[in-house]
Formats: sequence, C-alpha cells, structure tokens
Amino acid sequence: MKKVIISIIALFGFFNAQAQDNTAAETSKELSVDEINLVSSYYKQDGNNSAVTGGIGSEKLTDISNSIDVVLVNYDKKLRKNKYTLDVGIDHYTSASSDMIDLKANSSASHADTRIYPTLGWSRENEAKGSTLMAGVSYSGEFDYQSIGANIGFAQKTPNKMGEFSAKFQAFIDQVKLIQPIELRTGNTGGGEHGNYGTSGRNTFAVSLSYSQIINKNFQIELMTDAVQQTGYLSLPFHRVYFTDGSVHQEALPDKRFKIPLGVRANYFLGDKIILRAYYRYYTDDWGLKSNTISIETPVKISPFVSVSPFYRYYSQTGAKYFSPYQQHTAFDDFYTSTYDLSKFSSQFYGAGIRINPKNGLFGVERLNMLEIRYGHYTKSIGMTSDIISLNLRFK
Repeated sequence: MKKVIISIIALFGFFNAQAQDNTAAETSKELSVDEINLVSSYYKQDGNNSAVTGGIGSEKLTDISNSIDVVLVNYDKKLRKNKYTLDVGIDHYTSASSDMIDLKANSSASHADTRIYPTLGWSRENEAKGSTLMAGVSYSGEFDYQSIGANIGFAQKTPNKMGEFSAKFQAFIDQVKLIQPIELRTGNTGGGEHGNYGTSGRNTFAVSLSYSQIINKNFQIELMTDAVQQTGYLSLPFHRVYFTDGSVHQEALPDKRFKIPLGVRANYFLGDKIILRAYYRYYTDDWGLKSNTISIETPVKISPFVSVSPFYRYYSQTGAKYFSPYQQHTAFDDFYTSTYDLSKFSSQFYGAGIRINPKNGLFGVERLNMLEIRYGHYTKSIGMTSDIISLNLRFK
C-alpha cells in the first residue's frame, strides 16, 4: 500500500496545477482537458492449484497497479465533439507459482515482472445526428508476453434519442515467449532472464454489438453480445501437466477457440438516493466451457456528497473438455491442461465502495472533485481467495 499512497501524493501536485490553469470554455475549438483519473490498486491472492506445477502448489501472488487516464475534448467547425483519451498503466507483480518454472526460489524469469499498457482512443460525436465514430490502439508488454491491439466502431441513437445501437471490431496481435519448464528445455534455452527463448503468435478478433434503451425516467436496459475468434498458440508454455505414469509434459491446447458471451444490464432508479444495477451474462465456447454470471450493485446516497455502493457477484462454470487434475491425463489425450481456470468451479466476489464528491472539491482544489475507495473479497469453490483495494481520484 505504501507505493500506492506515494503515487497518489506525487500526482496530486499535477492535479492542483491543472486546476489553477484550466479555463477552457465548454464548447471550444481548442483542445482542452476534460477529465483526468488516477487509479491505484493493491491485489493479493492465495491458493493451492498452480498450473506451473501441474495443478498443485502455491498460487500466492501480489500486484500493485497504477494508471492515469487523460480525456481531452474539442469541437470542430461542424460542432462535432471530438474526444481523445490517453491511458497509461503500470503493474508490478510477484508470484510464487511463476517462481517455480525453474523449480528453485527466485530463479525464474517470471517470478516478478512489470507490465506497461498504454492505450490511445478517439471518438467523434455528432450530437445533431445522434451518431458517434470511435477508434483506438493499445499495447501491453511484459517479459514473456506482448500484445498490440486496435479497434474501430460506431454508435447510433434512435430518432427519439431514447435508444442507442453500437458495434465495435477489435483485433489483438500477441506474442508469447516460449519459456518452458526447466526439465523440458533443450538446446540454448537456459534459465535466467536472458535465456534464448523463442516466441509464438496468438491472434484475437472480436465483434461486439450492443443496444441500450431508456424505458422510462427510472429504468434503463442494455443488451450485449460478442463473437470472439482466437487462433495461434493458446497454451501457456510454462504450465506443466503430469500424466498418470508420473511423466511431466508441457500444456497442450488447440490452436483455435471460438467464444460467444451474451449479456443484459439493467439500472433502476429508486428515487434520488438509490440505484439498483443488475447484470447477467451467459458464456459458451467450443472448448466445452459454459458459464453464468450474475451481479448486483446498489449505490446509496447517504448525503449530498457521499455515497456507498455494496456489490455482489456470483459466477459458475463447467470445465473445459481438455482439463484434468494432477496426474489424471494419459498418453491417449491429444490435448491436456491442469489449469484450474479451465476446471469446473463457482466463485463469489463481494465488497463495497465509498465515493466522496465534495461541493468545493478535495483538499481545497475545486476541480479535484471525486475520491472513491473500493474493497472486494473473492473466493473460489476450489480454494483460491483474493482481496483487492483500489483508490480513484478524478479531476474534472
């Protein structure tokens, strides 16, 4: 938590300076800062089903994440609203399971790592026509995984502005570094962070469709679906699989996967102080995995400037047809994994958030207008638990 607090203090001076200097008009042809968000979080987990050691062993992991999101806005000559977003995030994690790739402490290249993930986005809204165009690019990089992404989409409101249809196409071109378990390595792929590892590609293409509708002043609903196609190297090279005869193998999964999630989201306003937010998603893919997700969150305004938001999510899934536990696979299996993310399980995630929107701003800065703290506890039926706490500061 110390690193989280330090990062917040370091950026506070930046927020304060921006608050004093920003005098842009609401409708301006000049580019102006519309909003800045700083999010910091601390995450830890524990369990005993590590895929690195064949479905047994410690899953202890800690992660510290910091991101800053900047939104810039201007209007062109046709009074179309252009929005530009820049989001830069940095994660640093330590993992007991990744540390066992080389079967000895602090020797694996992935026992601790830092991930950097910047994104750029653009949208143009024509308020008169009710239409929006959008596009974006992203990058994520860490020692054993790199991803480059791009997306393009549009949205169109209905003539009465009560409904909106949107569509988006996304593509991710990834590279996986082939870090094998130490006992399966051959040639010049020795341990350590500078080993001569090869790489393999993984591609993901997705089409997302949604329709939202304002039913009345109290009730809103949204329908969502995706079609996702993945190809390439879909295993993780450092995941071990132990067969019934005691032999150890590298995880092997098909090089194609097709996913379809279907979701519905609804918001109901109970007067001015309570909102009921509900969500349901059904998921299926051609690996035999099916899942159901139900969540509810209830923001409650306890004063004009303070609200609390308890939340609860329940999730359950069937196991993928390629999963078996430690020493359950045989030589007759074409594909095999002991990754418990692909096993049958259920989980619960619950917690609460508190949001403060003081009338005159935070710490005497009028435009530093929101502070939110959230805590959540996660439990899996197969034994894993985790906790996350996050802090969000908004400058607007």
